[in-house]
Amino acid sequence: MTAKSRSGFETLAKTSLSPQEQLVKVKKDKNTFLIGLPREISLQENRICLTPDAVALLVNHGHEIWVETKAGIGSKFSDKQYSEAGAKIIYTAQEVYKADIILKIEPPTLAEMEYFKPGQILISALQLGHLEKRFIDALLQKRVTSLAWEFIEDKVGGMPIIRSMSEIAGSTVMLIAAEYLSSIHDGKGIILGGITGVPPTKVVIIGSGTVAEYAARAALSLGAEIQVFDNHLYKLRRIKHTLGHQFYTSTIDTVTLGDSLTTADVVIGALRAEKGKARHVVSEEMVSHMKPNSLIIDLSIDQGGCIATSEITTHSKPVFRKYDVIHYCVPNVASRVAHTATTALSNIFTPTILRAAEEGGVQEMIFSHKWFMKGVYTYKGGLTNESVGRKFGLKFKNIELLMAAQI
Repeated sequence: MTAKSRSGFETLAKTSLSPQEQLVKVKKDKNTFLIGLPREISLQENRICLTPDAVALLVNHGHEIWVETKAGIGSKFSDKQYSEAGAKIIYTAQEVYKADIILKIEPPTLAEMEYFKPGQILISALQLGHLEKRFIDALLQKRVTSLAWEFIEDKVGGMPIIRSMSEIAGSTVMLIAAEYLSSIHDGKGIILGGITGVPPTKVVIIGSGTVAEYAARAALSLGAEIQVFDNHLYKLRRIKHTLGHQFYTSTIDTVTLGDSLTTADVVIGALRAEKGKARHVVSEEMVSHMKPNSLIIDLSIDQGGCIATSEITTHSKPVFRKYDVIHYCVPNVASRVAHTATTALSNIFTPTILRAAEEGGVQEMIFSHKWFMKGVYTYKGGLTNESVGRKFGLKFKNIELLMAAQI
């Protein structure tokens, strides 16, 4: 073979025959989103709404995901994992808030609100119990469409995100109780549960929803004696049926509840606010008659609490004492197990985003599905949530009427 022919084969091999690098074609849906995941800066929040695996799935469907640097670090997800999943890492909060949809855990701070622009969509918690009027005023002024994920329902009327976080909170609360009953935290120095020859720990649970169900299951498995209080008899019947155990249940009667609290080692507040109003069913006087070094864990604190002596605390300073009773009132208990909580949230948000894209956009999703519409509390400069309106004396309109007027 001549040098000339060899040169020709070499040229051909280098061009036509050798594998050439090409970008993988990304599947494109009709409608795609630009979603921003900011780093949480309030209340020592460690969660993020999407895992790297979820990001990879959404990117594969043509969506663009921006993740603020270190946003996943509290959930043990690195920037590298998000980058490899196809997300764009953003290095300033101001830049990430330029995304069309902002998906986050905590409500934005007033400083973060400055970054918003008209027409953006915010999906986050609302935390009605600690909501300030100036936050709502800022959203209305910016003409942001806002959805509270704790209001979003599923097709059968359940609240999937609330249930998921409640399962985590209920499962975690007994670990917290064991921690603060121990001598090393200057508690009562008792084991949570019971052993042979020693009377069991007494746990009073106020409420009988999902949090109460998982807390009661954990307490029973440890051998604790439990008492559950709620004003809805059907809920009390349901929790007994679900757990398959016989234990003390009662409606919330001041005298009966007060008597139970005087002998309780642990009191768990797990009552949800009704129509945006917190219910303090345990008075300050009741707390003053509790045993020294007993423990109150108010899991309703994010909605204002159900115990009169409760005050919001943080993960860095989770407890305080009043009447020599230890109070644990951290609003984001699920953040203690942020990796698990993020995975649970991601499992709900991801199919919802994909469904919204199939419907043609978030606005179309709101139009098409009442269960999703229930999450909306501001829409393009108008307030649509009755509870928020009544809380601050603001005018509000039915979301369906507002949307019809702006078509």
